[in-house]
Amino acid sequence: MLGSEDWSDAGIYRLNETTALVQSIDFFTPIVDDPYDFGQIAVANSLSDIYAVGGKPLLALNIVCFPIKDMDKTILREILRGGLDKLKEANVLILGGHSIEDSEIKYGIAVTGIVHPEKFVTNRGAKKGDVLVLTKPIGTGILSTALKGKLLDAKTTKFLIDIMKKLNKNASELMMEIGVNGCTDITGFGLLGHALEMARASKVTIKIFTDNIPVLPKVHEFAQIGIVPAGSRRNINYCEKLVEKGNADPVMLDILSDPQTSGGLLISLPEQKADILIKKLKHTEKTEDVVIIGEVIEESSGKIILI
Repeated sequence: MLGSEDWSDAGIYRLNETTALVQSIDFFTPIVDDPYDFGQIAVANSLSDIYAVGGKPLLALNIVCFPIKDMDKTILREILRGGLDKLKEANVLILGGHSIEDSEIKYGIAVTGIVHPEKFVTNRGAKKGDVLVLTKPIGTGILSTALKGKLLDAKTTKFLIDIMKKLNKNASELMMEIGVNGCTDITGFGLLGHALEMARASKVTIKIFTDNIPVLPKVHEFAQIGIVPAGSRRNINYCEKLVEKGNADPVMLDILSDPQTSGGLLISLPEQKADILIKKLKHTEKTEDVVIIGEVIEESSGKIILI
């Protein structure tokens, strides 16, 4: 029912009239120092693709690359423990996995879930008149770059890790309860890249309100002095021909293009429903960072306008 077309977040295969399989896979190198935190972040990131289509993740398989001859096994144990604890939080069963010896640590999971074959959500459902709700602040790539350079203080580091460890489970369940038109999760292509994928898949023009976008602490400060990941520039180049930048600040453009790890959901839905979703998310997650950041203004071949 859904494959790699239209930059889909997960694959969906119908089993019968009431059940479809949802599958996705993701893994990457460490972005934080603590192996337990890394395991939790990697799993939260991998599960996000299932949540983005409104699916319920059920089963997982570990994917591990580790320099077993050169590094203490306790590091690997802590990575796997972090992943397992996050899977337990998500009520997902780990069935096993596969490991290989590698010079660089890599970890993630392959996930299998279920969804109703007539009720899943994709990035191609945005409709003219919808508004766009973002469920997490952006800037994890910039802060992770600062962390690698030992420029991040302990308080901001904790904030960064906590936001990346946070599951999109609640946001996904609430959007399915309320009923929405489209959704994607914000990961490696940044907010701008994934919004553009939604615009192209849905064949619409999306207007983004740059002043409304929630940004993590100190992201502006680091972006202003050029502490941005290399992927940000690649994302800008990828989007350039289909984005009207207007008078957008170059620093804000870097932030919008910042590759995210375990970012939030970008949800397209009618404004009345958006008000309900935002109210429920703010109440259940005790956050003020769930906001309307844009609107779908017209049908087109797919374009973004920044204002």
